[in-house]
Amino acid sequence: MSQLLRTPLFPLYEQYPNVRCIDFGGWELPVSFSGIQKEHEAVRQQAGLFDVSHMGEFRVEGENAANFLQGMLTNDISLLEIGQAQYTLMCYPTGGVVDDLLVYKRSEHLFMLVVNASNIDKDWTWLQEHLPANVQMVNESHATALLALQGPKAEAILSKVTDVNLAELGSFRFVDGAEVSGSTVILSRTGYTGEDGFEIYVSADDAQKVWLALMAAGEDEGLLPIGLGARDTLRFEAKLPLYGQELSSTITPLEAGLGMFVKLAAGDFIGRDALVKQKEEGLTRKLVGIEITDRGIPRAHYPVFADEEQIGEVTTGTQSPTLKRNLGLALLDIRFTEPGTTVDVEIRGKRLKAEVIKTPFYRRPKPTAQAAKGANS
Repeated sequence: MSQLLRTPLFPLYEQYPNVRCIDFGGWELPVSFSGIQKEHEAVRQQAGLFDVSHMGEFRVEGENAANFLQGMLTNDISLLEIGQAQYTLMCYPTGGVVDDLLVYKRSEHLFMLVVNASNIDKDWTWLQEHLPANVQMVNESHATALLALQGPKAEAILSKVTDVNLAELGSFRFVDGAEVSGSTVILSRTGYTGEDGFEIYVSADDAQKVWLALMAAGEDEGLLPIGLGARDTLRFEAKLPLYGQELSSTITPLEAGLGMFVKLAAGDFIGRDALVKQKEEGLTRKLVGIEITDRGIPRAHYPVFADEEQIGEVTTGTQSPTLKRNLGLALLDIRFTEPGTTVDVEIRGKRLKAEVIKTPFYRRPKPTAQAAKGANS
């Protein structure tokens, strides 16, 4: 058995006596530090700090870099300003998804791609196969650590260790060369939880110092370290897709409800023809939310039925820690995707009643007028 990979922050895990690590795609990562429910609530109510250094970072540079990425990705790269990030997808000619990722525009001819850990090698190979001679790529994944600070108190905590004016940093904007606790980082207002927050790209050598500084800054704010378990329940409640479940080589962005990130009119990209055809002919299946109305919790790959016909399957499901309801995302036959439709989910040989419901299950509360006034004073 090959040895599991570890992030630069792994030596710090021993500080937490209740940490529980698992094999996650070949990485030894914490599923929880103090319990999934407690960690989930901390991010929704105060703040949480995630080690997501297993994610991949590719440097893409050259005079033709923007054109190259425009032809590889579904979103419109030409809309990006320097200092702006964009969610996008990379597709096969069939319209299925190679990966979903973030692209950062660092300068006119320099971009950073942030890809899923399980897809680093696959993505790198796919991009290299299409790389023109006048574009250079560097895999900076092992040299880069990534920390995510998420939750309603994230801005207050981070402001203690950086001089960046966080109130003026908009969503999906970033500061290249920001200082956090004396380390030079890329600081972005992005995340994967449904909450406000920040992601900090820092050299692997400086990762532990930045983690410890953030934990100290957040001690009085209820900041907790957060593992993969709560990361999954948080993103699920906000209907943020997970590659391998809501997205895959056989599930298109349109079927996953991500059409807003597919700019068919922006020019040609790999998979465009298949997606144009799918849109013109109409979807035959779609990702929806479901709620079990009987007693039971939906889980990934549980089959979904209408009468005796299997009409799809659950992609992710759990008891929502925030809402205390048994919820799931399911890829269903288009005939059964209207909210209010009754379906059956087969759980351990028993078919339980469920209802198609609107998503996302959770939306971040808007600040009250008093809170907004306080934030701007």
